[in-house]
Amino acid sequence: MELEKIISIAGKPGLFKLIAQMRTGFIIEDITTGKKTNISNSSQVSLLDNISIYTLETEVPLFQVFQNVAEKEDYKPTISHKSSKEELRTFMEKVLPNYDAERVYDSDIKKLVQWYNLLQKGGYITKDSFVTLQENKEEAPENAEEIENTKE
Repeated sequence: MELEKIISIAGKPGLFKLIAQMRTGFIIEDITTGKKTNISNSSQVSLLDNISIYTLETEVPLFQVFQNVAEKEDYKPTISHKSSKEELRTFMEKVLPNYDAERVYDSDIKKLVQWYNLLQKGGYITKDSFVTLQENKEEAPENAEEIENTKE
């Protein structure tokens, strides 16, 4: 799964996959339509890989929350982002029970649900995608330790 290349662009609805970098910007592809276009370097871009959700103890990476949603929904679509505030809060309590209700706004939950459904529709939410993501995270500390040991 290439979730680390998925971005949100301020002012543009939907999610996009980074295809290539050019001197003046980026080539992107809409994850649901597959339509390719380019954006300038001045566009406000957020990598989903860099987004976290506040909990009472720490911050949880967005993709971990997506995995929680996927497991609860059996890798199928979830509730609509247009659901009531109460439904959205109840949903959030189920997928991340210790989320910080004061720092996670209703608009944040709406984005989470909308993005999950877009990724699911685009074929990015599968059992294999999260296994690969988890294996990469488990390998990283070992490699870092090996590198550190060779320096000594």
